[in-house]
Amino acid sequence: MKELYIDGLALLENQTVTGFFVATTRQLRTKADSSTYLALTLADRTGQIEARMWEAAEAGEFKAGEIVKLRGLVCRYQEKLQIKVDKLRRADEATDAGLFDLGDFVPKTEYDIDALWGKLEAYVAGFTDPHLKQLVQLFLDDPMIAPALREAPAAKALHHAWIGGLLEHVVSLLDICALAAGHYWGVNRDLLLTGAILHDIGKLSELRWGTSFEYTTEGQLLGHISIGLAMVDRKTALIPGFPARLKLLVQHMILSHHGRYEFGSPKLPMIPEAMLLHYLDDLEAKMQTMRSELARSVAGGRSAGAMTEWVRALERPVLDTHGFLAGEE
Repeated sequence: MKELYIDGLALLENQTVTGFFVATTRQLRTKADSSTYLALTLADRTGQIEARMWEAAEAGEFKAGEIVKLRGLVCRYQEKLQIKVDKLRRADEATDAGLFDLGDFVPKTEYDIDALWGKLEAYVAGFTDPHLKQLVQLFLDDPMIAPALREAPAAKALHHAWIGGLLEHVVSLLDICALAAGHYWGVNRDLLLTGAILHDIGKLSELRWGTSFEYTTEGQLLGHISIGLAMVDRKTALIPGFPARLKLLVQHMILSHHGRYEFGSPKLPMIPEAMLLHYLDDLEAKMQTMRSELARSVAGGRSAGAMTEWVRALERPVLDTHGFLAGEE
């Protein structure tokens, strides 16, 4: 983990600092004497800052979006904090190993990834249906899928849009689904939990994550529902004798989990497990959005009991119950 973050630079004004940042923009500009300089926008998970390197020829080769290591003076230009860079190079995975990780530059789950993964595996170990257990285990044992599932965000910008966000969302959804399966008579618990684990599995190919979150070409053309359906089809083909009717239900869970046609769902939920998955998935996402917006509001200077600004994803402002009851308006 890196030591220097942008939100702490104000305390280091007029001091020389050394640290790692993402160069989100990189422009070569011309000075009055026809020489060139680099204009940069640097970022990490705490914010961004402008930077200038007046001797562009001394910068190492790097592209916008890459992580760089720099040394420079924290100063102020037109009342805005800036870094005057005197040394700059692309970060090297070997040389700089252990000095930073991806979560330093983009938001990261607050939960321990190994603990989340262990909880996911415990749910699968508790399956009584051997076919569903084998199907999900094929995903968890896949050397390409497993590492991606531990890292992937659940979205580009909405709920759980951070490293480890998809795994966090899935495990939280599993907890809720397990409660619902015990409450409603006749629900196939293993089928519901399988849907919770696999409903967004296509996002592993729909999204690209690194120093930013973007949609892949495959994701833009097909979407995670279609991609996930194909992934399930490939895995069930590896299991001899996988029941055709059970496969049909798993596919329906994926196809219908958005719940409504206007929300991009090819089919409406037509079985109890699909109905539960849709509403619980939507609830889990909305509750996380609400928590994030309340935290962002306080971080932005509002009191805990004040109404937030309009939240586009929820189509309303939101209010923290505890802060309001405590009179913190």
